[in-house]
Amino acid sequence: MKIFKYLLFLTLIFIIGASIYIATKDGKFQVEQKLMMEAPQEVVFKEVNDYTTWAYWEPWSQEAEDMIVEYGKKTSGEGASYSWQSEEMGDGEMTTIKSNPHSTLEQKITFKTPFGESTSDVYWEFEPQGDSTLVTWGMIGEQSFMEKAAFIFQEESLSEMMQPMFEKGLNNLQEELKVKMDSYTINIDGITNHGGGYYMYITTASKIRQVSDRMEKMISEVGNFMSTNNIEQVGKPFVIYNEWNEAQGTAIYSAAYFTPSEVITTSESSVLTGFMPNQRTLKTTLKGDYENLKEAWDSSYAYIQKNGLQADEDAKAFEVYVTGPKDNANPAEWVTNIYIPLIKQISETDD
Repeated sequence: MKIFKYLLFLTLIFIIGASIYIATKDGKFQVEQKLMMEAPQEVVFKEVNDYTTWAYWEPWSQEAEDMIVEYGKKTSGEGASYSWQSEEMGDGEMTTIKSNPHSTLEQKITFKTPFGESTSDVYWEFEPQGDSTLVTWGMIGEQSFMEKAAFIFQEESLSEMMQPMFEKGLNNLQEELKVKMDSYTINIDGITNHGGGYYMYITTASKIRQVSDRMEKMISEVGNFMSTNNIEQVGKPFVIYNEWNEAQGTAIYSAAYFTPSEVITTSESSVLTGFMPNQRTLKTTLKGDYENLKEAWDSSYAYIQKNGLQADEDAKAFEVYVTGPKDNANPAEWVTNIYIPLIKQISETDD
């Protein structure tokens, strides 16, 4: 009997001592991971700010096949939330506390486990670095008594266990963004009449590989000239291809805006006035990065040949930039219309 009391006393002392040790053990933790992503700041922020995209890249749901996700009334911005249930990973919820486009996010995450509930602060930082973005994903919190007790017997701390998950999540995010940004569609819209009209333009010659880079500056130059001189711009900017020499790798092209009527410029002006007639064209729409324009043009000419049409060699083909980098940072959302003038055949009838 005395031995039993003695053992009970020792056990009680151990429990009290262990409890004091656990209670006084620092349970604060911080996990942080950084990754330079080849994507514009706005695009990365938009992806993380919207909880409906998280299922494609956050690492936890990929390891729990039984996870059930439920979204709140808002899925992006301040007040957005979502929750999950999983026997494998436990239950939890996340809420966005602050959303500062396109630089930072502050969130609260709550894990519901057999040890009870624990809430931590999650933070995101998006720093533009040229065409790329330095992304920081971190979490700060404090373990409960039971969580600290459980981790006494673990070889790794909570931070050490979570670090690889954060790294995996950022790598997944980068891959997901790459897929989305690289997506594109080419649609042959068919034969249509383009109304033409007066336009203001500047012309240059360059290597074909330089066209995409130069046209943006040229369009800005024409637009600034028109704004400075209070000249109305009609429609979206466009580029006319005066000459395209694939063999030599050179092109002569003009960047332009349509105007309501003819504008007379001085002889010293670098911006000139031109006129495009109403003409029958084949219209093609590219939705995606400009690097896919060559494929869109090749598809257009292939359509012309396949359908017995004939491009008008005396007229000039052109591109209209319906949506571009200034409208949306995501290249997958850029919209470009291609117009190739056609010779009207006797068998054709007007639309």
